[in-house]
Amino acid sequence: MSTHALEIRDLHIRYGAIEAVKGIDITVPEGSVVALLGANGAGKTSTLRTISGLIRPASGTITYYGQDITQMDAEKITALGISQSPEGRQIFGDLTVEENLKVGAFVVSDKSRIAKAFDRCYHYFPRLRERKKQLSYTLSGGELQMLAIARALMANPKVLLLDEPSLGLAPLVVRDIFTIISEIQKEGTTVVIVEQNALQTLKIADYGYVLEVGEINMHGEAATLIKDTRLVEAYLGSA
Repeated sequence: MSTHALEIRDLHIRYGAIEAVKGIDITVPEGSVVALLGANGAGKTSTLRTISGLIRPASGTITYYGQDITQMDAEKITALGISQSPEGRQIFGDLTVEENLKVGAFVVSDKSRIAKAFDRCYHYFPRLRERKKQLSYTLSGGELQMLAIARALMANPKVLLLDEPSLGLAPLVVRDIFTIISEIQKEGTTVVIVEQNALQTLKIADYGYVLEVGEINMHGEAATLIKDTRLVEAYLGSA
């Protein structure tokens, strides 16, 4: 079995006449945090949605531990071990926190595994345990983001895809979210994170890819990228 959790080769994604992603190559080693960085419209979210089976690519291949998943249905991809926490949270507001988490475990039939997944999520996010009977529309932005990540974890994924987890959150909440993402990785889950907050992301990532209008214009070890003056000027701003 490949030690690479994901390998993307020559991926092209089109929306009608528009080519959103133009032949990118990305490697995600098992157990790593890999960041996809870049401005809005760079093709980051399209790439994540294609990995999770929500979009079919125009061409190229995506393999998961050596298995070709390029044309696989989203539900089967989730069952294999890839879960996505989507941009904009996409929580069911009229369900409780606990009910939303149960939705995340839809591919798991073993009740003991579901119980363990609940314990794991409440360990990472104690606030969700406190609010488990609350309707989700009553949560704060930070709590909604915690719920979105926890819901993705309920399927016990080997690979967790995170789309803009810091979007619209206060700096202290962002710091907490990134600390938890690091913990999730340390416990063995591979993480692919799409972010505009490049500085915070590179602090916890192992490797980064910078996308610009559908192409990778820079990639390397996160520790190297964070010191790159071109990247700092283009995407990071001041610390």
